[in-house]
Parts: sequence; structure tokens; C-alpha cells
Amino acid sequence: MEPLSPSERISGEGDARASEGADVGAARRAWDHGGMQESPTDVPIRDEAIRLGQLLKLANIVEDGAHARAVIQGGEVKVDGEIETRRGRQVAVGSVVELAGASFVVVAE
Repeated sequence: MEPLSPSERISGEGDARASEGADVGAARRAWDHGGMQESPTDVPIRDEAIRLGQLLKLANIVEDGAHARAVIQGGEVKVDGEIETRRGRQVAVGSVVELAGASFVVVAE
């Protein structure tokens, strides 16, 4: 079965859970001010940060690690508005990740 595209996975707002010190609201406001139409989807994580490749798999944005590596190394992924080519990049709670026109905010579980 083919995985859903990132735009097909967006289901709306999701839970607005944030850890102490992480300003997810600021990430959402920055996204809204960038002229984008849809709000980013929340991706809850257990720790304070997660590796970028793991985040893409957790959010079901990619089907496996090889696919994650390909899109990251291909310059298709942005973290907080900057293209990121390192699969091991630590992505902190409150960060916004973009791929294929879809946006995801990392939130605490």
C-alpha cells in the first residue's frame, strides 16, 4: 500500500500540547505570518528533541529511513525555515518542519 502524501496526512489543528519553555504558539504565529494557508500539524515527542530522520518517520511523512535520508539529503526538508540536509539534526520541541508543502510542529507528549 502506498503511504499518504504529507498534504493528505494533514488533519487539522491536533492537540496543542507544549512543554515548559517551548513556545509552540510562537511557531504557529510565525507560520501564520508567512502567508501559509493551513496550520501546521502537531507531532508529539517524548523527549525535548528528536533526530530529523526519526521525526519524519514518526509523523508518517516518509515510509522508512531510506526515504527520509533521500528527501533530507535532497534538500527537500526545512527546519524553522532553513533547508536542512543532516538526517541526524536534533529537532527541538517548538520547531517547525516543512516538506512537500506540508508543515509540522514538534510538541511535547
